[in-house]
Amino acid sequence: MKRWGEKLVELILMVSGTVSIVAVILMTVFLFREASGLIGHSAVEDDMCVAVNRKNVVDKISAQELRQIFDKEVTKWSALGQTIKSEDEDSILLFRVDDIVQYYNEEQLGDSLQYVPKLVSALIDSLPGILAFIPEKYISDEFKGRKINVAPLSTREFIFGISWLPTAKPAAQFGVWPLILGTLWVSLIAILIALPVGISCAIYLSELADWRWRKIFKPLIDLLAGIPSVVYGFFGLVVIVPMIQNTFGLPVGETALAGSIVLAIMALPTIISIAEDALRSAPQAMKEASYALGANRWQTIYKVVLPYSLSGIAAAAILGIGRAIGETMAVLMVTGNAAVVPHSILEPVRTIPATIAAELGEAPQGGQHYKALFLLAVILFIITFVLNLTVDIISRRRNANKN
Repeated sequence: MKRWGEKLVELILMVSGTVSIVAVILMTVFLFREASGLIGHSAVEDDMCVAVNRKNVVDKISAQELRQIFDKEVTKWSALGQTIKSEDEDSILLFRVDDIVQYYNEEQLGDSLQYVPKLVSALIDSLPGILAFIPEKYISDEFKGRKINVAPLSTREFIFGISWLPTAKPAAQFGVWPLILGTLWVSLIAILIALPVGISCAIYLSELADWRWRKIFKPLIDLLAGIPSVVYGFFGLVVIVPMIQNTFGLPVGETALAGSIVLAIMALPTIISIAEDALRSAPQAMKEASYALGANRWQTIYKVVLPYSLSGIAAAAILGIGRAIGETMAVLMVTGNAAVVPHSILEPVRTIPATIAAELGEAPQGGQHYKALFLLAVILFIITFVLNLTVDIISRRRNANKN
């Protein structure tokens, strides 16, 4: 009977492990599948297009140039490096379908707007400098204008672009460099704050604290890891943000520093717990040998225990970074959510997890914005994968050194 019970337990464990592995694989495949299709695709939505007069020599334009034109930063075709014959052809005249009422009355447009495609075609043909943003369905064999290509989004533009405007019209801007920098900026500063405090607490618990105090502090530290992140975010919003604003005389306190402090507090339980276990794994014989040679307690900790536990402490630091990089709600509440390249820790920033959480609910499924957010998730996946792989390598070396 015992044998059958053991086999049943083994079967359950095997099935559970197999299901978990398959689920992880399917989630990864789904993530990469949803993210595919954005790179190498035009930033203009599939049902819209950009058209010009047939006499216009421009045949290709970038998403960045489109944004500059529609923001009135560029008003001349020649500013885009094009050779234009006359002044009339050089001036850029923007046109959207809604602007048709400025050129034609209701009777000309038709009762059900059935004449709009034909009138748009005639209007583009009559204005040499026009740049029209119109539905793709208006392009037919009788169309008198000329559709121009919008340069596809490249990997370099996506990663190193500095404008994150995924809902901009006519061309969305998918530059994630500010989000990557914001994520790394906040996370690394959080670790610089949390690591010294966490290691100090780990040393106290493993080497200095009386067993009675350790029995009190250890569960309390583990309890901190179970507090919901929204609670940390609320604490940061009502305590840390006003404190930073008043201390530095800032217009707003939602900054990278606020996010870093909150993340440092959240990463402390992970760092303390793992580092403390690593420190306690130092063999007692090594400590006694150090004492026998005349070293005091602090010299033993500094010269023997810390070097022996260095790989475990490094693993604690990396896992703490992973905890900080993947955090969403707390960062969303205290960092200001400004998708700009940070130049100071006292400026608002936006992180990749906060961007996904804030925008995924508003992104149409299958659209470019939707794919861009999944591509952000891929970047976050790669960062955390590298961190976890680093921890695994460090742990293997640690075990090899012990053996």
